[in-house]
Amino acid sequence: MKTFLATKSPFLIIAALAVCVGTARADVIMDWNTKADAIAAEKKVLPAPQARMMSMLHVAMFEAVNAIERRYTPYKLDLVADRSTSKEAAASAAAYNILLKFYPDQRSALDAALLASLSGIPDTDGKANGIELGNIAASGVIALRRDDGSDTQEIYRPYTAPGVYVPTVVPASSTSGATSPWVITSGSQFRPVPPPALDSETWTRDVNEIRELGARNSTTRTPEQTAIGRFWFLVGPPSFNPIIRQVASAKHMDVVDCARLFALAEIAANDAIVAVFDAKYHYNFWRPVTAIRNADITHNPMTPREASWLPLGETPMHPEYPCAHCIISATVSTVLRSIAGDEMELSMTSSTAPGVTRKWSRIQDYSDEVANARIYAGFHYRFSTEVGKDMGRKIGDLTAGTQLRELEARAEPKQ
Repeated sequence: MKTFLATKSPFLIIAALAVCVGTARADVIMDWNTKADAIAAEKKVLPAPQARMMSMLHVAMFEAVNAIERRYTPYKLDLVADRSTSKEAAASAAAYNILLKFYPDQRSALDAALLASLSGIPDTDGKANGIELGNIAASGVIALRRDDGSDTQEIYRPYTAPGVYVPTVVPASSTSGATSPWVITSGSQFRPVPPPALDSETWTRDVNEIRELGARNSTTRTPEQTAIGRFWFLVGPPSFNPIIRQVASAKHMDVVDCARLFALAEIAANDAIVAVFDAKYHYNFWRPVTAIRNADITHNPMTPREASWLPLGETPMHPEYPCAHCIISATVSTVLRSIAGDEMELSMTSSTAPGVTRKWSRIQDYSDEVANARIYAGFHYRFSTEVGKDMGRKIGDLTAGTQLRELEARAEPKQ
Protein backbone atom coordinates (compact mmCIF):
# COMPACT_ATOMS: atom_id res chain seq x y z
CA MET A 1 0.00 0.00 0.00
CA LYS A 2 1.39 3.38 -0.98
CA THR A 3 0.44 6.98 -0.69
CA PHE A 4 2.30 9.90 -2.13
CA LEU A 5 3.38 13.41 -1.32
CA ALA A 6 1.73 15.94 -3.61
CA THR A 7 4.21 18.14 -5.45
CA LYS A 8 2.90 21.72 -5.51
CA SER A 9 6.35 22.90 -4.48
CA PRO A 10 9.60 21.89 -6.23
CA PHE A 11 11.38 20.76 -3.07
CA LEU A 12 8.77 18.11 -2.22
CA ILE A 13 9.65 14.57 -3.20
CA ILE A 14 7.59 11.46 -3.72
CA ALA A 15 7.74 8.95 -0.86
CA ALA A 16 5.99 5.71 -0.04
CA LEU A 17 4.30 5.51 3.33
CA ALA A 18 2.93 2.32 4.87
CA VAL A 19 1.28 0.94 7.99
CA CYS A 20 1.75 1.55 11.69
CA VAL A 21 -0.28 1.04 14.87
CA GLY A 22 -0.80 3.09 18.01
CA THR A 23 -2.56 6.27 19.10
CA ALA A 24 -0.74 9.56 18.74
CA ARG A 25 -0.29 11.68 21.87
CA ALA A 26 -0.65 15.44 21.80
CA ASP A 27 2.15 15.48 24.40
CA VAL A 28 4.69 15.07 21.61
CA ILE A 29 3.94 18.60 20.35
CA MET A 30 4.24 20.15 23.81
CA ASP A 31 7.35 18.11 24.65
CA TRP A 32 9.26 19.48 21.67
CA ASN A 33 7.97 22.98 22.36
CA THR A 34 9.35 22.74 25.90
CA LYS A 35 12.64 21.34 24.65
CA ALA A 36 13.01 24.20 22.16
CA ASP A 37 12.32 26.76 24.88
CA ALA A 38 14.96 25.18 27.11
CA ILE A 39 17.67 25.23 24.43
CA ALA A 40 16.93 28.84 23.54
CA ALA A 41 17.07 29.84 27.21
CA GLU A 42 20.40 28.09 27.69
CA LYS A 43 21.84 29.79 24.62
CA LYS A 44 20.24 33.18 25.45
CA VAL A 45 18.57 33.49 22.04
CA LEU A 46 16.90 36.87 21.45
CA PRO A 47 13.10 36.97 21.01
CA ALA A 48 13.04 37.61 17.24
CA PRO A 49 15.25 34.70 16.14
CA GLN A 50 13.63 32.45 18.71
CA ALA A 51 10.17 33.32 17.37
CA ARG A 52 11.35 32.49 13.85
CA MET A 53 12.68 29.14 15.02
CA MET A 54 9.50 28.35 16.98
CA SER A 55 7.26 29.16 14.04
CA MET A 56 9.28 26.92 11.75
CA LEU A 57 9.29 24.14 14.35
CA HIS A 58 5.54 24.13 14.74
CA VAL A 59 4.65 24.59 11.09
CA ALA A 60 6.84 21.58 10.30
CA MET A 61 5.15 19.46 12.97
CA PHE A 62 1.69 20.58 11.85
CA GLU A 63 2.36 19.89 8.18
CA ALA A 64 3.63 16.41 9.06
CA VAL A 65 0.76 15.27 11.30
CA ASN A 66 -1.95 17.00 9.28
CA ALA A 67 -0.78 15.12 6.17
CA ILE A 68 -1.92 11.88 7.81
CA GLU A 69 -5.55 12.88 8.42
CA ARG A 70 -5.94 16.04 6.30
CA ARG A 71 -8.29 17.78 8.73
CA TYR A 72 -7.05 21.26 7.90
CA THR A 73 -5.69 23.16 4.95
CA PRO A 74 -1.89 23.00 4.99
CA TYR A 75 0.22 26.12 5.26
CA LYS A 76 2.25 25.53 2.08
CA LEU A 77 3.42 21.91 2.00
CA ASP A 78 0.66 19.91 0.35
CA LEU A 79 1.70 16.58 1.87
CA VAL A 80 -0.44 13.43 1.88
CA ALA A 81 0.23 10.28 3.89
CA ASP A 82 -1.55 7.05 4.74
CA ARG A 83 -3.81 7.45 7.78
CA SER A 84 -2.02 4.67 9.64
CA THR A 85 1.33 6.48 9.57
CA SER A 86 2.65 7.29 13.05
CA LYS A 87 1.84 10.89 13.91
CA GLU A 88 4.18 10.84 16.89
CA ALA A 89 7.10 9.71 14.75
CA ALA A 90 6.28 12.31 12.10
CA ALA A 91 6.04 15.15 14.63
CA SER A 92 9.21 14.11 16.43
CA ALA A 93 11.28 13.81 13.26
CA ALA A 94 10.04 17.18 12.02
CA ALA A 95 10.89 18.88 15.30
CA TYR A 96 14.28 17.21 15.55
CA ASN A 97 15.34 18.35 12.08
CA ILE A 98 14.25 21.94 12.62
CA LEU A 99 16.07 22.18 15.94
CA LEU A 100 19.16 20.54 14.48
CA LYS A 101 19.16 23.16 11.72
CA PHE A 102 19.23 25.95 14.29
CA TYR A 103 21.39 24.26 16.93
CA PRO A 104 23.84 21.86 15.26
CA ASP A 105 26.03 21.97 18.36
CA GLN A 106 23.18 20.35 20.28
CA ARG A 107 23.15 17.19 18.14
CA SER A 108 23.95 14.84 21.02
CA ALA A 109 21.13 16.18 23.20
CA LEU A 110 18.72 16.29 20.28
CA ASP A 111 19.60 12.72 19.28
CA ALA A 112 18.77 11.63 22.82
CA ALA A 113 15.51 13.58 22.80
CA LEU A 114 14.48 12.03 19.49
CA LEU A 115 15.33 8.54 20.71
CA ALA A 116 13.25 9.09 23.85
CA SER A 117 10.34 10.48 21.85
CA LEU A 118 10.34 7.51 19.48
CA SER A 119 10.98 4.82 22.07
CA GLY A 120 7.32 4.15 22.87
CA ILE A 121 6.26 3.72 19.25
CA PRO A 122 6.13 0.14 17.90
CA ASP A 123 8.88 -0.62 15.41
CA THR A 124 6.68 -0.97 12.35
CA ASP A 125 6.79 0.38 8.83
CA GLY A 126 4.48 3.13 10.01
CA LYS A 127 7.07 4.37 12.48
CA ALA A 128 9.79 4.40 9.84
CA ASN A 129 7.53 6.14 7.35
CA GLY A 130 6.42 8.63 9.98
CA ILE A 131 10.05 9.54 10.50
CA GLU A 132 10.47 9.94 6.74
CA LEU A 133 7.39 12.16 6.58
CA GLY A 134 8.71 14.34 9.40
CA ASN A 135 12.06 14.67 7.66
CA ILE A 136 10.34 15.82 4.46
CA ALA A 137 8.12 18.32 6.31
CA ALA A 138 11.14 19.85 8.06
CA SER A 139 13.08 20.10 4.80
CA GLY A 140 10.12 21.79 3.16
CA VAL A 141 9.74 24.40 5.90
CA ILE A 142 13.47 25.11 5.90
CA ALA A 143 13.30 25.67 2.15
CA LEU A 144 10.29 27.97 2.55
CA ARG A 145 12.18 30.22 4.96
CA ARG A 146 15.61 30.05 3.36
CA ASP A 147 15.40 33.53 1.82
CA ASP A 148 13.17 35.24 4.37
CA GLY A 149 15.66 38.02 5.10
CA SER A 150 16.50 36.84 8.60
CA ASP A 151 20.24 36.92 7.83
CA THR A 152 20.22 40.57 6.71
CA GLN A 153 23.19 42.45 8.12
CA GLU A 154 22.39 44.97 10.86
CA ILE A 155 23.23 48.55 9.79
CA TYR A 156 21.47 50.73 12.38
CA ARG A 157 23.07 54.19 12.45
CA PRO A 158 22.98 56.06 15.77
CA TYR A 159 22.01 59.71 15.54
CA THR A 160 24.83 62.02 16.54
CA ALA A 161 26.90 65.03 15.57
CA PRO A 162 30.60 64.85 14.61
CA GLY A 163 32.69 64.14 17.66
CA VAL A 164 29.75 63.73 20.07
CA TYR A 165 29.59 60.55 22.15
CA VAL A 166 26.52 58.33 21.97
CA PRO A 167 26.04 55.01 23.82
CA THR A 168 27.82 52.29 21.88
CA VAL A 169 25.48 49.32 22.40
CA VAL A 170 23.82 48.51 19.06
CA PRO A 171 20.02 48.28 19.30
CA ALA A 172 18.41 44.86 18.96
CA SER A 173 16.41 43.48 16.04
CA SER A 174 16.75 46.49 13.74
CA THR A 175 16.29 44.27 10.66
CA SER A 176 13.48 42.08 12.01
CA GLY A 177 10.73 44.26 10.55
CA ALA A 178 11.99 43.56 7.03
CA THR A 179 11.89 39.75 7.29
CA SER A 180 9.22 37.82 5.43
CA PRO A 181 6.12 37.17 7.56
CA TRP A 182 4.00 34.01 7.49
CA VAL A 183 0.56 35.60 7.16
CA ILE A 184 0.59 39.39 6.89
CA THR A 185 1.60 40.80 3.54
CA SER A 186 4.53 42.78 4.96
CA GLY A 187 5.76 44.23 8.22
CA SER A 188 4.05 47.50 7.38
CA GLN A 189 0.55 46.08 6.75
CA PHE A 190 -0.70 47.12 10.18
CA ARG A 191 1.79 49.92 10.81
CA PRO A 192 0.07 52.35 13.20
CA VAL A 193 -0.27 56.11 12.95
CA PRO A 194 2.64 58.10 14.40
CA PRO A 195 3.00 58.50 18.17
CA PRO A 196 1.33 61.58 19.67
CA ALA A 197 2.89 65.02 19.43
CA LEU A 198 5.03 66.04 22.38
CA ASP A 199 2.70 68.92 23.23
CA SER A 200 -0.49 66.82 23.00
CA GLU A 201 -2.83 65.91 25.84
CA THR A 202 -2.13 62.20 25.30
CA TRP A 203 1.64 62.64 25.52
CA THR A 204 1.42 64.86 28.57
CA ARG A 205 -0.88 62.44 30.39
CA ASP A 206 1.05 59.26 29.55
CA VAL A 207 4.59 60.48 30.08
CA ASN A 208 3.59 61.87 33.47
CA GLU A 209 1.88 58.60 34.35
CA ILE A 210 4.96 56.52 33.64
CA ARG A 211 7.22 59.09 35.29
CA GLU A 212 5.36 58.37 38.54
CA LEU A 213 4.28 54.76 38.13
CA GLY A 214 7.29 53.33 36.29
CA ALA A 215 10.10 54.95 38.27
CA ARG A 216 12.57 52.69 40.03
CA ASN A 217 11.92 54.52 43.31
CA SER A 218 8.18 55.03 42.71
CA THR A 219 5.99 55.69 45.74
CA THR A 220 2.86 55.35 43.58
CA ARG A 221 3.32 51.81 42.29
CA THR A 222 1.92 49.13 44.62
CA PRO A 223 3.92 46.04 45.70
CA GLU A 224 1.76 43.87 43.44
CA GLN A 225 2.34 46.17 40.49
CA THR A 226 6.07 46.01 41.16
CA ALA A 227 5.90 42.21 41.18
CA ILE A 228 3.91 42.23 37.92
CA GLY A 229 6.40 44.58 36.29
CA ARG A 230 9.33 42.33 37.21
CA PHE A 231 7.42 39.16 36.30
CA TRP A 232 7.03 40.33 32.70
CA PHE A 233 10.67 41.18 32.23
CA LEU A 234 10.33 37.68 30.74
CA VAL A 235 9.94 38.16 26.98
CA GLY A 236 9.72 36.21 23.73
CA PRO A 237 8.30 32.70 23.31
CA PRO A 238 8.96 31.67 26.95
CA SER A 239 6.44 34.36 27.94
CA PHE A 240 3.59 32.76 26.00
CA ASN A 241 4.46 29.12 25.26
CA PRO A 242 3.41 27.98 28.77
CA ILE A 243 0.02 29.61 28.14
CA ILE A 244 -0.42 27.74 24.84
CA ARG A 245 0.53 24.46 26.52
CA GLN A 246 -2.07 25.01 29.24
CA VAL A 247 -4.78 25.78 26.70
CA ALA A 248 -3.98 22.63 24.71
CA SER A 249 -4.04 20.53 27.88
CA ALA A 250 -7.25 22.08 29.18
CA LYS A 251 -9.02 21.33 25.90
CA HIS A 252 -7.66 17.75 25.80
CA MET A 253 -6.48 18.23 22.24
CA ASP A 254 -5.28 15.34 20.16
CA VAL A 255 -1.99 15.57 18.28
CA VAL A 256 -3.39 17.18 15.12
CA ASP A 257 -5.42 19.84 16.91
CA CYS A 258 -2.55 20.54 19.28
CA ALA A 259 -0.12 20.89 16.39
CA ARG A 260 -2.52 23.29 14.66
CA LEU A 261 -3.00 25.40 17.80
CA PHE A 262 0.75 25.81 18.26
CA ALA A 263 1.38 26.47 14.57
CA LEU A 264 -1.25 29.22 14.46
CA ALA A 265 -0.04 30.86 17.66
CA GLU A 266 3.64 30.71 16.70
CA ILE A 267 3.28 32.07 13.16
CA ALA A 268 1.04 34.83 14.49
CA ALA A 269 3.58 35.69 17.18
CA ASN A 270 6.37 35.72 14.62
CA ASP A 271 4.36 38.10 12.42
CA ALA A 272 3.65 40.30 15.44
CA ILE A 273 7.39 40.64 15.95
CA VAL A 274 7.92 41.51 12.28
CA ALA A 275 5.15 44.12 12.46
CA VAL A 276 6.25 45.71 15.71
CA PHE A 277 9.90 46.05 14.71
CA ASP A 278 8.86 47.53 11.39
CA ALA A 279 6.97 50.22 13.31
CA LYS A 280 9.61 50.68 16.00
CA TYR A 281 12.42 51.45 13.60
CA HIS A 282 10.16 53.43 11.26
CA TYR A 283 9.23 55.89 14.03
CA ASN A 284 12.39 55.51 16.18
CA PHE A 285 10.50 56.98 19.14
CA TRP A 286 12.27 57.66 22.42
CA ARG A 287 11.93 55.57 25.55
CA PRO A 288 10.68 57.03 28.86
CA VAL A 289 14.19 57.11 30.34
CA THR A 290 15.30 59.33 27.46
CA ALA A 291 12.17 61.45 27.30
CA ILE A 292 11.99 62.17 31.03
CA ARG A 293 15.68 63.01 31.35
CA ASN A 294 15.33 65.35 28.34
CA ALA A 295 11.84 66.69 28.98
CA ASP A 296 13.07 70.28 28.93
CA ILE A 297 13.84 70.15 25.20
CA THR A 298 10.18 69.44 24.34
CA HIS A 299 9.19 72.90 25.63
CA ASN A 300 6.11 71.35 27.25
CA PRO A 301 5.71 73.02 30.67
CA MET A 302 3.39 70.18 31.79
CA THR A 303 6.10 67.51 31.54
CA PRO A 304 8.86 68.29 34.04
CA ARG A 305 12.38 67.01 33.58
CA GLU A 306 13.91 64.56 36.04
CA ALA A 307 17.63 64.45 35.43
CA SER A 308 18.25 61.14 37.24
CA TRP A 309 15.03 59.26 36.44
CA LEU A 310 15.36 55.49 36.02
CA PRO A 311 12.76 52.81 35.17
CA LEU A 312 12.05 49.80 37.37
CA GLY A 313 14.07 47.53 35.05
CA GLU A 314 16.69 47.83 32.35
CA THR A 315 15.08 49.34 29.26
CA PRO A 316 15.08 46.99 26.22
CA MET A 317 17.53 47.99 23.51
CA HIS A 318 15.21 49.07 20.73
CA PRO A 319 12.87 52.01 20.06
CA GLU A 320 9.73 52.44 22.14
CA TYR A 321 6.71 52.71 19.84
CA PRO A 322 4.74 50.52 19.85
CA CYS A 323 4.97 48.00 22.70
CA ALA A 324 6.36 44.65 21.49
CA HIS A 325 5.33 42.62 24.52
CA CYS A 326 1.80 44.01 24.15
CA ILE A 327 1.40 43.15 20.48
CA ILE A 328 2.76 39.63 20.96
CA SER A 329 0.58 38.78 23.96
CA ALA A 330 -2.50 40.27 22.26
CA THR A 331 -1.77 38.32 19.08
CA VAL A 332 -1.34 35.02 20.89
CA SER A 333 -4.36 35.55 23.14
CA THR A 334 -6.52 36.43 20.12
CA VAL A 335 -5.55 33.19 18.37
CA LEU A 336 -6.11 31.14 21.53
CA ARG A 337 -9.51 32.70 22.24
CA SER A 338 -10.63 32.12 18.67
CA ILE A 339 -10.02 28.39 19.08
CA ALA A 340 -10.54 27.66 22.76
CA GLY A 341 -12.74 30.49 24.07
CA ASP A 342 -11.77 33.00 26.73
CA GLU A 343 -12.81 31.45 30.05
CA MET A 344 -9.95 29.31 31.34
CA GLU A 345 -7.91 28.93 34.51
CA LEU A 346 -4.29 29.78 33.73
CA SER A 347 -1.15 30.30 35.78
CA MET A 348 2.52 31.00 35.15
CA THR A 349 5.83 31.46 36.87
CA SER A 350 8.67 33.58 35.57
CA SER A 351 12.44 33.31 35.73
CA THR A 352 12.56 37.08 36.27
CA ALA A 353 10.38 36.98 39.40
CA PRO A 354 11.39 33.93 41.47
CA GLY A 355 8.70 32.70 43.84
CA VAL A 356 5.87 34.61 42.12
CA THR A 357 2.95 32.82 40.45
CA ARG A 358 0.45 34.78 38.42
CA LYS A 359 -3.07 33.41 37.85
CA TRP A 360 -5.92 34.38 35.53
CA SER A 361 -9.42 33.11 34.83
CA ARG A 362 -9.53 34.48 31.29
CA ILE A 363 -7.00 34.43 28.47
CA GLN A 364 -7.72 38.14 27.91
CA ASP A 365 -6.68 38.88 31.51
CA TYR A 366 -3.22 37.43 30.84
CA SER A 367 -2.80 39.69 27.80
CA ASP A 368 -4.04 42.79 29.62
CA GLU A 369 -1.64 42.16 32.49
CA VAL A 370 1.32 42.02 30.12
CA ALA A 371 0.40 45.45 28.75
CA ASN A 372 0.05 46.99 32.20
CA ALA A 373 3.33 45.41 33.27
CA ARG A 374 5.26 47.43 30.69
CA ILE A 375 3.96 50.64 32.25
CA TYR A 376 4.83 49.44 35.76
CA ALA A 377 8.31 48.54 34.48
CA GLY A 378 8.86 52.05 33.13
CA PHE A 379 9.35 50.82 29.56
CA HIS A 380 6.23 51.92 27.64
CA TYR A 381 3.70 54.74 27.59
CA ARG A 382 0.04 53.76 27.85
CA PHE A 383 -0.71 54.92 24.29
CA SER A 384 2.00 52.56 23.05
CA THR A 385 0.50 49.61 24.91
CA GLU A 386 -2.96 50.33 23.46
CA VAL A 387 -1.60 50.60 19.93
CA GLY A 388 0.32 47.36 20.41
CA LYS A 389 -2.77 45.52 21.62
CA ASP A 390 -4.78 46.77 18.66
CA MET A 391 -2.13 45.59 16.20
CA GLY A 392 -2.01 42.23 17.96
CA ARG A 393 -5.76 41.71 17.71
CA LYS A 394 -5.65 42.42 13.98
CA ILE A 395 -2.80 39.98 13.35
CA GLY A 396 -4.38 37.31 15.55
CA ASP A 397 -7.75 37.64 13.84
CA LEU A 398 -6.17 37.50 10.39
CA THR A 399 -4.13 34.42 11.25
CA ALA A 400 -6.95 32.47 12.90
CA GLY A 401 -9.39 33.49 10.18
CA THR A 402 -7.32 32.60 7.13
CA GLN A 403 -4.76 29.94 8.05
CA LEU A 404 -4.94 26.16 8.63
CA ARG A 405 -8.71 26.21 8.16
CA GLU A 406 -10.82 23.15 8.83
CA LEU A 407 -11.65 21.20 5.69
CA GLU A 408 -15.35 20.75 5.05
CA ALA A 409 -14.94 17.17 3.89
CA ARG A 410 -12.08 14.98 5.03
CA ALA A 411 -11.30 13.00 1.94
CA GLU A 412 -9.47 9.72 2.37
CA PRO A 413 -6.00 9.76 0.75
CA LYS A 414 -5.70 7.70 -2.38
CA GLN A 415 -4.46 4.18 -1.73
